[in-house]
Amino acid sequence: MKKPDFSKLVRKNIRHLKPYNAADIRCAVKLDANESPYSFCLKNGALDMIASAALNRYPDPEARGLKRALARKIGLDADAILLGNGSDELIYYLTITFGGPVLYAVPTFSMYGIIAQSLGERHKGIPLDRNFDIDVDRMAEHIKKFRPGLIFLSSPNNPTGNCFSTDRILRIIEMASGIVVLDEAYQPFSSRRGFLSLLKDYKHLAILRTLSKIGLAALRVGYMVADKALLMEVNKVRLPYNLNALSQTVAVEALRGSFLRDVTANIVAARDQLYEAMSSIPEVHPYPSEANFIFFKVRDADAVHEKMLSQGVLVKNMNRAVKGALRVTVGTPEENEKFMRALKKAMGGK
Repeated sequence: MKKPDFSKLVRKNIRHLKPYNAADIRCAVKLDANESPYSFCLKNGALDMIASAALNRYPDPEARGLKRALARKIGLDADAILLGNGSDELIYYLTITFGGPVLYAVPTFSMYGIIAQSLGERHKGIPLDRNFDIDVDRMAEHIKKFRPGLIFLSSPNNPTGNCFSTDRILRIIEMASGIVVLDEAYQPFSSRRGFLSLLKDYKHLAILRTLSKIGLAALRVGYMVADKALLMEVNKVRLPYNLNALSQTVAVEALRGSFLRDVTANIVAARDQLYEAMSSIPEVHPYPSEANFIFFKVRDADAVHEKMLSQGVLVKNMNRAVKGALRVTVGTPEENEKFMRALKKAMGGK
């Protein structure tokens, strides 16, 4: 049988889609993926629970224990929460449920556009202004023109690290006729409280959060908080048993104590120290951050990225999204020191 040309068999919207590139580059200091440098360690009791788990049985399809633990953490009802295998899955479910057009500010998390395209929905990225804030006038123009089914706003934003202005976010929420999704993946590192309190006033608002950035990336646990009627619609397309039993067990245990809170505080302190150190290097322009990473610009991002990689330090090259830009995840004190040495050397220093 003749081998088929699969590119002609796939749907047109998939044909020119580029997959998300999660490159696995091995190096001594990995500071490119916004992961926590500290891993949660299970104590004996939790290890016993995992060892005794009935792996031949499906997990709790509603992850009720984890929902209760998260509800205590955020101070809302457990039935206001929907869990996903990472926030990516929830973005996928939202797009399936409410459709497009899909509108978002750029640069931002690339999965908003990738998922919209993969599902055949029209999507549009609206450039941020020169301060990396929402360009409300341009957003308003496209909201009026396209009447988007979904608007995604990431605050604090990846990759720029800043929070969008509250008044601009509120204007977008108030003018939208579709669903507005605030992605607060990095909110634990922010000086701002986030927008959970607005859910009672805006029934078309959904908020995404995750455990990935605060030390549990391997578990793939994301969650959405929204009006119960909104969650009920999204839950119709949720795959059964989408969150495995081991992730549920470990996440509940991690949420019990102070480890995640203490680690987050340490990262925030280290981030502020790292920002000051980077600011002292000529021709390095770091931007203030409310996340667990720092976005910065140099004269030749590609060259600096390669020079640092040759020293065993990996950062994220953002040059295609923003000319001259790189992004570094805040690491341990030792990793941050190695990063600073590599950056100084890459910039021509000693």
